[in-house]
Amino acid sequence: MVPAMSLADRLSRSGAARRVRGLPHRQTSLARAVSLSGVGAHSGDRTHVTLAPAPAGAGVSFCSDGHIVPADWRQVDATHLRTRLQDGAVSVSTIEHLMAALAGLGVDNVLVELDRGEIPAMDGSAAPFVAAIDEAGIVALDAARRSLRVVDSVRVQDGAGWAELSPAPHGLTLDVEIAYPAPPIGRQRVRLALTPETFRSAVAPARTFGFLADAERLWREGLALGASLDNTIVIDDGRALNPQGLRFADEFARHKLLDAVGDLALAGAPIIGAFRSYRGGHGLNVALLAEAMQRGALEWENPPASARAREKLTGWQNAPERR
Repeated sequence: MVPAMSLADRLSRSGAARRVRGLPHRQTSLARAVSLSGVGAHSGDRTHVTLAPAPAGAGVSFCSDGHIVPADWRQVDATHLRTRLQDGAVSVSTIEHLMAALAGLGVDNVLVELDRGEIPAMDGSAAPFVAAIDEAGIVALDAARRSLRVVDSVRVQDGAGWAELSPAPHGLTLDVEIAYPAPPIGRQRVRLALTPETFRSAVAPARTFGFLADAERLWREGLALGASLDNTIVIDDGRALNPQGLRFADEFARHKLLDAVGDLALAGAPIIGAFRSYRGGHGLNVALLAEAMQRGALEWENPPASARAREKLTGWQNAPERR
């Protein structure tokens, strides 16, 4: 891993960064680098991840084997039980919980360096990533925050499940409903306006879940090889097997909302609008983004980086200290 303290040091010396609370009107990054280690839920590999500061306009990107993969919906190549990005021969899997933590806390620019192809599951929620971001600190940069406003309603459907985006005056609201045939899940619905405060308290702690009866099939597919009671709510015979029980009565719906926050962050900027889904998941979330982008249902509130600025960012990514 390459240390990434120099950017924060330069920003501090120049006065270009300041500590922030809430969602500012300026772009943000981390004050310093911070690292986490854990097991990948699907690969079973132990992974070391460093979240490093990045300059304004860089967005979120992943560095694996010296190759940069942008956190962009156009890079998604798999959505079954996780969201995976791919660029050429390099892939980065299970990014949704980390992306949700960054989006939920309003962090715009981060380089994620990892030594394996999957983000660690940690405890199955976004809470450990929130703690790491808090440890690093958030700084505001000397650049206006860009956002994407929903200007037209768009909806995608897959069988009984669907997801939609519609215009709203400010911020992002989410309304997520799930329906399973048996307890302890059944039918659950969660609605909230996304802020750092609501994300921390009502969304981040919600863990991923799965059914014990599906385990052998998933293992044969090369999935859930690292899943355990430490990082997954395991359901069998109508109950959660985890000794500590549930963190919320509707933890399952809250986790689906968490996943939606992470997947929608692949738009590349905060979305201003209303998100609603019924029996949704990663596939519908990403399909919705693609449909919204292709139909022009999302418009920039502030223009993206100019071509000249993008050239500078490319130079930063390829600089010797980043390799």
